[in-house]
Amino acid sequence: MNRIRAKILGTGKSLPQKILTNADLEKIVETSDEWIRTRTGIQERRIAEPSEATSDLAIAAAKIALENARVQPDQIEAIFTSTCTPDMFFPSVSCLVQSALGAKNSAAMDISAACSGFIYGLATAKGFIESGTFKTVLVIGVDTLSKITNWKDRATCVLFGDGAGAAVIQSSQDGSGILSVFLGADGNEAEILKVPAGGSRLPASPEVLEKNLCSIRMNGPEVYKLAVTKMVKASEKAAEMAGIQCSDLKLIIPHQANLRIIDSVAKRLNLGPEKVFVNVQKYGNMSAATTIVALDEAQKEGRIQRGDLVELVAFGAGLTWGASVIRW
Repeated sequence: MNRIRAKILGTGKSLPQKILTNADLEKIVETSDEWIRTRTGIQERRIAEPSEATSDLAIAAAKIALENARVQPDQIEAIFTSTCTPDMFFPSVSCLVQSALGAKNSAAMDISAACSGFIYGLATAKGFIESGTFKTVLVIGVDTLSKITNWKDRATCVLFGDGAGAAVIQSSQDGSGILSVFLGADGNEAEILKVPAGGSRLPASPEVLEKNLCSIRMNGPEVYKLAVTKMVKASEKAAEMAGIQCSDLKLIIPHQANLRIIDSVAKRLNLGPEKVFVNVQKYGNMSAATTIVALDEAQKEGRIQRGDLVELVAFGAGLTWGASVIRW
């Protein structure tokens, strides 16, 4: 008999309708389409409306995932939402999702691991399912980074977009499912990517808002260097834990932050472009949503078939990083 594994039954995504192109950004800050494309590979990104919150996108993605998985809301036993842009400090986005779905039998909690969040959510679901605590779990990766972007900072405002993805995960013994998850973190590098204020250290105030301290601050060169290094190591470690080589992968789905980072990771792993999924040109960096939205699109585009080995890998503020190998 095969061991119990956590298996992805269905996925879904939700993206704001508003599209912000590079040409639009040229009117906001001193930049150009050529500058943005050359350095990031991004052409456009989705931006939430002022009235559109993180939970709105999360709920929409979750409903599609449930429909695709053919699972009813009352079957969900836990909701884990990975986000660094919750609607509010509390209640959690997961509780708001639970209420909207009518998932009356579900526990609910949020996970804060920035861009690595969805993989941290997968790890959490995997642990609970393999231990027998839960049978059916909903994992969501969602962020509205436009809400915490300094639109006067041309080094960062060109990078980010909004979106949500969700996956219904259930126990299975058919040999497929999440084979491994590797997680890492380094709080010593917290300063290179952060939102300085808005929490208990520097609560929001007129002075804090005037200085844009509630928006993203990033040391780009350091983030780039560490992102490549940590994502390569995480990819290799998760593959080793799954008992495979990276060359065995049908597809790798890296965090969609920057095309140059993606290309560097693929090159170091000796993976050709046919084995690397890229959609950063359409959405920019959606933080916790990138890997699950990409997984949803890869499946729908036929890039993944039953039995294929797929790996998700991400890196984010914290610093955090992680990778997961899945047999589809």
